[in-house]
Amino acid sequence: MEVEEAPGELGGAGKDEEAAEYHSHDFEWEDLREEVESDPTFSYHLSPFPGPAASTTLPPQPSSEAWRSFHRRHASGKFFKERRYLLKEFPELPNSKDCAKILEVGCGNGSTAVSILRSSESITVFACDCSKDTLEKANEIISNTKGIDIKDRFRPFLMDVSKEIFPDWLFCNAYSHHEMRKERPDFLRENQCCVGGMDFITMIFTLSAIPFAIMPRTIEQCVSVLKPGGLLLFRDYGLYDMTMLRFLAHQRVGFREYMRSDGTLSYFFTLDTVRELFHAAGLIELELEYCCVKSVNRKNGKKMQRVWVHGKFLKPPS
Repeated sequence: MEVEEAPGELGGAGKDEEAAEYHSHDFEWEDLREEVESDPTFSYHLSPFPGPAASTTLPPQPSSEAWRSFHRRHASGKFFKERRYLLKEFPELPNSKDCAKILEVGCGNGSTAVSILRSSESITVFACDCSKDTLEKANEIISNTKGIDIKDRFRPFLMDVSKEIFPDWLFCNAYSHHEMRKERPDFLRENQCCVGGMDFITMIFTLSAIPFAIMPRTIEQCVSVLKPGGLLLFRDYGLYDMTMLRFLAHQRVGFREYMRSDGTLSYFFTLDTVRELFHAAGLIELELEYCCVKSVNRKNGKKMQRVWVHGKFLKPPS
């Protein structure tokens, strides 16, 4: 699912990620909040959304097919942009030792996995996505990236995290309370039942693409494959990000939840919402903040104020 903006929606969005590589506090989020909430043209973003009983529309459904269509439209790989800034945001990844195992949830075209694999030869990345096409493209991009030997270090697998449960080979019974999927990949040794759980889980612009009502269940099952003492690393859209303010009133499908013209969803998080979601799953908050970046669209010279939420959470040691 992983994506930061769909081309055509914002005309050149995504290039401003370069400005976010090594700094993330260009302005105060509270100042942006005051500006937005005092502007009557943004009032429809602030009003409560009707509940199921009062609304004549159905709640948003998992948009897996919309994301598969998105990836088919952008299969050329032109939407790929390596996320090197994540190694600055999450230094635990390049500094990990002892053959760390990382699960990337919603890997998209591999823009996160490339940076992680490049940072250390001892890391193995297990990456899932709901689109077979994008997994093939990710594998192709990573295989052709200079400076990376991915032999036995990149393990993509097809899975819709909004609808399915993780396969049992990711973790042993000790890590899960779910009924497990009985599958066995070729890379497991004959006497090996699973890979033993994950040291890290990355959720990079993935959770916002899932209906809000499904988020708690999704996070819970991610936590179930994380080793005790492991870290969940989170980055996603923050409330009042430029992209939220460009959505029209009819694109609202929930409170702080919107649907693009191609059917894909986008939710915009506050720190309190992220805190509540991950605390409910039993994680301990280590870091949680808004990343506020000013940048300029190279095509039209327009200034942009981007807001993302950065979070780091620990699964309590057993």
